[in-house]
Amino acid sequence: MADVRISVRKEAPGRPLAKSRLLFIDNIRWSMIILVLSMHAADTYSPFGNWYYVDRRETGFGTALFFGIYQSFLQAFFMAALFFIAGYFAVGAFDRKGLSKFARDRLIRLGLPTLLYMLVIGPLTQYFLSWTWGKGGFGHQWLTHLMDGEWLSETGPMWFCAVLLLVSLLYGLIRQTGWREPEVAPCGTGIVLFVAAMAALTFAVRIAVHADTSVLNVHPGDLPQYALMFAAGAVGYRGNWMLGLAERSCIRWGLLALSLSAPLFAALVLFGGGLQGDTALYAGGFNVVSAGKCLWEALVCVGMGLLMLAVYRRHFDAQGPVAKWLSDNAFGVYLIHPPILVGFALLLHALPLFALTKALLLTMLATIGSLAVSALILRRSPLREII
Repeated sequence: MADVRISVRKEAPGRPLAKSRLLFIDNIRWSMIILVLSMHAADTYSPFGNWYYVDRRETGFGTALFFGIYQSFLQAFFMAALFFIAGYFAVGAFDRKGLSKFARDRLIRLGLPTLLYMLVIGPLTQYFLSWTWGKGGFGHQWLTHLMDGEWLSETGPMWFCAVLLLVSLLYGLIRQTGWREPEVAPCGTGIVLFVAAMAALTFAVRIAVHADTSVLNVHPGDLPQYALMFAAGAVGYRGNWMLGLAERSCIRWGLLALSLSAPLFAALVLFGGGLQGDTALYAGGFNVVSAGKCLWEALVCVGMGLLMLAVYRRHFDAQGPVAKWLSDNAFGVYLIHPPILVGFALLLHALPLFALTKALLLTMLATIGSLAVSALILRRSPLREII
């Protein structure tokens, strides 16, 4: 394929242009976190996915298909976008702070909230709301939770922070050797190779590691995507991709990737067993369905990333009071939403509503409730300094 260059603005100096804050990135971040809540609301009622509390009843084919498409689509890009953003900002943070301060900052901002969730929020959610712990009282079960080491695997949705912490520390150690990201101008060939590498590495891991395996509450088969997106964000910092990539190029390549993903997804549903309710081949192994799914995920990941960059930079690079408030509370919402979402799901249990209606209503209630708890409690507590 010809090496088609993606346009980069002339003023890009190999580092971010002088600007106090990239507000469109803040807006992407809180948007992705609300999508996290919608995913967990879908997990509650969908035939697919895992969550603390599920309220699954028999659904029709159309409902199951919608849930499957929606959850698969989100899973393919929304967490990867957060890893890309984290990689982008990790470079400047290391440049300013050096290894010691960089590592200490990441341990505090990522490690402490993760421990808080593993030792307090997660156990409370499991014992009092999802009822997945045994009998004997909360104190007894909590001590058992600590003594048997189960808490080490109970990161819940904070797996993101746990994995990001490890990736960030590894990045710091690599930088400490003197290595520095090259200033790379992205091109068409580079995008194609990046998509291919993501698909191939994901496929290889899913061959080697069983689908039921979990590390820090994340399947190892998803880790290549997250690591590559973090690395892309770091290289993008040096190349000034956030501000320098031309809008037209982002849209063109993003739409191309998504247009290729659409027929591939249809083929996977038609010939992979999805129509018959057999999802075994999608989970991994050495088969063409798993390979196709890995390629589809990579196309959606890169395509959505490019489109979001163009759209948010053009239309959402500003914040009024509401958007600022959402941005300020985004991490607090991510941290505290599981017990709030489960609590509202229990309240909605008796309502005679369709699964999709309940999922939408639960998303709205959990978002409002989590924002309220974050703004009124978490950000008025000592946690304010780290969330």
